[in-house]
Order: sequence, then structure tokens, then C-alpha cells
Amino acid sequence: MPSKQKSLLSRSSRGSRHEARRPVWAEVSLGALAHNLAAIQKYVNPPEEKRKSPRKILSIVKGNGYGHGGPQVAKALENAGSDWFGVTCTDEGIAVREAGVRRPILVLTGFVAGEQARLLKYDLTPAVHRCDQLPLLERAAARRGSKPASFHLKVDSGMNRLGIASSDVDCFARQLGKCKHLKLTGIFSHFASSEVFTDTTAGKQTQEQEERFYAALDRLRALGIDPGIVHLANSAAIVSRPETWANMVRPGALLYGYHPGYDPAEKREEAEKLLPLKPVMSLRTKIIHLRRVPAGAGVGYDATFVPKRPSLIGVLAAGYGDGIHRSLGNRGSVLLRGKLAPIVGIISMDVTMIDVTDIEGVEVGDVATIYGTDASGNVILANRVARSIGTVTSDLLCAVSQRVERVYVR
Repeated sequence: MPSKQKSLLSRSSRGSRHEARRPVWAEVSLGALAHNLAAIQKYVNPPEEKRKSPRKILSIVKGNGYGHGGPQVAKALENAGSDWFGVTCTDEGIAVREAGVRRPILVLTGFVAGEQARLLKYDLTPAVHRCDQLPLLERAAARRGSKPASFHLKVDSGMNRLGIASSDVDCFARQLGKCKHLKLTGIFSHFASSEVFTDTTAGKQTQEQEERFYAALDRLRALGIDPGIVHLANSAAIVSRPETWANMVRPGALLYGYHPGYDPAEKREEAEKLLPLKPVMSLRTKIIHLRRVPAGAGVGYDATFVPKRPSLIGVLAAGYGDGIHRSLGNRGSVLLRGKLAPIVGIISMDVTMIDVTDIEGVEVGDVATIYGTDASGNVILANRVARSIGTVTSDLLCAVSQRVERVYVR
């Protein structure tokens, strides 16, 4: 039986969806989103520190807000008090800005040549991760001819992905000195293994990254450059590595109700107790057909499910084209009438079959919850579904496709 938690949905919002549409939708609880943000803000600003100014929160809304709707959740998070927002690219930043978000937006992977004017037009803050990006941004800022253009410097502290190396700080400082229309307002890096606490290469990596990052930061300051906001901590580091909090933290999965997986696994249980969260998204669909299948008859493609008894099979109006992970076939379950109904057969692009033989009173039109919270408060957690198939929570959340309607509720 699935675990219980207080329902996130009001009675009126449950019935607000237009019934004439295809019966596949994702309910996004803005109340749960605001709760998670407030919990993170409180956690990283413990009263015993007596800080003059609280640590800032940069809410990660890239990947269409982890599948929740980037512009919509960004606006809700701004209303709830988020200080900054993080997106992947210029187009994502523009979409968030056009939703009415006025607070700063950091473009985490920077920009490609030719995008500079659009970045500045929409007041986006790019990450600079190569020294040769500075002249491009400088020329665009000079043409604009108003206040200096802000940017953040990304340092590669050991992930070997994006960012300048610690050894390139002097080169960066010389280039920046030639740029009269640019202003450095932040410096950051990204952890590769902040959720790993074992005595392994990955387990030692975070401390090594911290050391490289702060060496680069110290060198920058020694050269007389004010780095602005310093930020390092991603979701796992926010909860489990307070020494990395700096001036601002960057929650991603935490905002949407989920802690990342930890190694060892017991650390996840510890993290969930330290920072309780509420799942924000509930992916739902309906039964559109019921079929009685005799024992020994195959169900779905390649007959990978063959019932050993006469069975009642429900057909759901959603498949992998909507975001139900294909690997859940013959492995996963959905919530139906407060019980778990197993997914049977290969998941199709547009439909999924479930075995409802043991669920009393099932009818066409019944609502199935793929993950999230059902109307009675039963919950099936996306992170547990993800772990059962060897993937991460954000893989499931981001997989919810554009053809799935998002319904925003309080």
C-alpha cells in the first residue's frame, strides 16, 4: 500500500480541469513549490549564524522547470521570494523573462557567438566560461551604450566540463581589464559528486573541487577584482555540505520535492529528515478501455506479459510519448483507487496497460496517478520510481512531454 501524506490539492482545483481534452495531465502544486522554497531558505540561513544579509536562493528552472513549466514555476517562485533564477540557454531565459519575471536570470551554460545582443536586450546574466567570450560580450555591451553588462564567471574546479581553469585566472583578469562595459557580479562552479560520501575517487572529489575553486577565488581577489556573489552548492551540497553555502545556493530537484540519491544510501534518509519536502508534480491519466484477457493470452507488443489467470486489463491514455518511462513495462505500478496497479506489457507511445484484476469497482474514466499525490493523499514518489529503473528523478520529471497539459493548482 502506498504511503500517505496530506493532499496538496484543494477540492475545487481537483475538479477544475476541462474534461473535453485528452485525459493526460500533470498537476503542479504551486503551494508545494512555495513550501519547498521557504524550507530551503530557512535551512541555509540558520538563526545562530546571525548573518547581516540572508543567503540568496538561485532557483534552477532549466529544462522547462524540470518538466513543471519553466516560465510558470519561475513566476511562482519569484512571488514566493526567490532571488535569482538559473536557465540553460538564452531562449529559456527569454521565456522566463516574458512570463513577467523581473529578478536576475543566470544563463548557466553561457552563450554562443551571435547571441550577445539578445542576452542584453532581455537583461539576462550570462556565465562566461572561456576568456575569449569576454571581447564578444564587451562589443555588444559597448554598442548598447548604457550601464555595464553583468556576467558571472564559471570556474572549472575539476568536473572537466565548462569553466576556466584555476591557472587561467590571470589571463581572465587581463582580459577583463580591457572590458570597460562589463561588470563581474558573481563567480561559481559546479560539483560533480556532492552526493557521494564514500572513500572513493568520487567521494573525495568535492573537497578537491572546493580547494581549487577557492584558490581561484583568492587569486582573483589578490588581483584586485571583486568577485561579487559566490555560489557553489547544488541540491545535495545544500543539504549535506553546509561549508559550501557561500553567498548563494542553487537548488534544483529540491525545489520540486526530491532529494538526489546519495552514496551511501542512508545519507538520503538523513537528508530527507533534515529538510522535509513536498512533491510538486502529479502525473495523471485515465482508463480509456477495460479488456478481459484469458489466461495464456499475450498483452501488448511482443506478448511480454502473459497472465496466468483470467485478468482485467485497463488501458491508460498515456505512454512513453507523454513521459511514462518505457522501462517501467512489467516493472512499475500506478496509483488507482488508492491501490497500486502493476504496469503490464511493453509501454506504447500513446497507451499503457495495467492489471486491475484485484482492484474492486474499476471503471472506464478512473484516474490513475503515475507518480505524485492522488486525490485521497496517497503518494507514489518519483524518486523511488526512478531508482527502481536505475535512473534519476529529474530524468522522469523532464521526460513529461509538451503534449501533456500542465494544470497549476494551489
